[in-house]
Amino acid sequence: MLSLRTKVVLSNMLSCLLAAMAGALVWLTLGDNSLWLAVLLMLAVCYFCSMWLTKRLSDSLQALEIGLLNFKDNDFSVSLHPYGEPQLDALVSLYNQASAKLRSERQFIYQRELMLDKVIQNSPNVMLLVDDSQRVIYANGAARHLFNHGVKVEGMLLPELIAILPEALKTALNSEQEGLFSMGSSSGDSIDENDVETWHISRGRFTQNNQQHHLILLKQLTKELNRQEVAVWKKVIRIISHELNNSVAPIASMVNSGRFLTQHLDNTKLQLIFDTIENRTSHLSQFISHYAQFAKLPLPQKQLIDWSKMTQQLAQQYPFQVLSPLPQIPIKLDAVQLEQVLINLLKNAHESGADADSVALIFEDITHPVAGLLIKVNDQGSGMSSEVLSQALLPFYSTKQSGTGIGLPLCREIIEAHGGRISLQSRPEGGLSVKVWLPAQQS
Repeated sequence: MLSLRTKVVLSNMLSCLLAAMAGALVWLTLGDNSLWLAVLLMLAVCYFCSMWLTKRLSDSLQALEIGLLNFKDNDFSVSLHPYGEPQLDALVSLYNQASAKLRSERQFIYQRELMLDKVIQNSPNVMLLVDDSQRVIYANGAARHLFNHGVKVEGMLLPELIAILPEALKTALNSEQEGLFSMGSSSGDSIDENDVETWHISRGRFTQNNQQHHLILLKQLTKELNRQEVAVWKKVIRIISHELNNSVAPIASMVNSGRFLTQHLDNTKLQLIFDTIENRTSHLSQFISHYAQFAKLPLPQKQLIDWSKMTQQLAQQYPFQVLSPLPQIPIKLDAVQLEQVLINLLKNAHESGADADSVALIFEDITHPVAGLLIKVNDQGSGMSSEVLSQALLPFYSTKQSGTGIGLPLCREIIEAHGGRISLQSRPEGGLSVKVWLPAQQS
């Protein structure tokens, strides 16, 4: 099997031989006066023979050149066909393998970028990418909801974007420092300054296409801090409940045994002692069961809510006024747990000293920044001081003489298990407003 180089040399030699034969034939036929014609004929025959004999090589090299130019333009879709020349076919095979490999790698990178973009877009953390001129290059879904009610912000200037934001957030974004800051939570289109949220801001820089880019990350830490705090309380409750149950059960058993052993004695003081111990152990058992309910809250069993039926059932226990239309957004919630939350809130409203007619339930469909339902329980009672408001959702904290400090923390635990949040706010006209926000669940 001759090599490609040998074939090219032989082709050139054959072209020269044919050219020499054609020139010699003309010279011998026409004589010495035709020497110049013979030379021209030799050159022409040599040229055309060389072109014809090397046509396959020229076509294959031209195809490889076009393929490599496509590589340069990031186009890996072109494949070459074999030419019947072993060495050229080997080169074509390597080209096709490289093209297929690059196509596969690009598809893999594309799929990975799609996955990464989906993760970033659905991340609850706010991600913002700006250039040196403070123009927004990229923003994820959380950033669009925080800064512009879910509307695209790419191309906008950061100073214009943050002009209407809360002062604490504006200061954090304008500063070059990283760390924690606090601001009021957002409910619909308003900012509740009484419900403080903790955020963390971090920054990064990198160069892309010879341009400096600045990455800003905002993370909401309030839910995580609350979750860790509640987890600690639950652990404490489980330990205390376990130890108390270990003591209550033997005491109750000893009381029953004492009654049996002393039933023939007619001693009223002894019976009073037994009755007192039995009542206190019973009360302690109920006390433990209330805390155990908070520590062992089951997962929500979500279904569509019949608001008309639920409000009628609530009104049978605690009267109130409905000052808005019933919710229109289809939302799936645990009806039993939600009813428990509203019962607790309505009970607190009636116990606050408010008139029964002043207790109101208000529903508001929210579309921005996230679709959901806002439920308000308003009263005109004595309200709460700022100190009480800051601690009202903590377990064991209560201002009532016979309170257990579990009602509102249980409400918060149920609402957060649904992905929502609860906040308390004093009303300017007097009384308290409890706001419960619940995200809409897609069917």
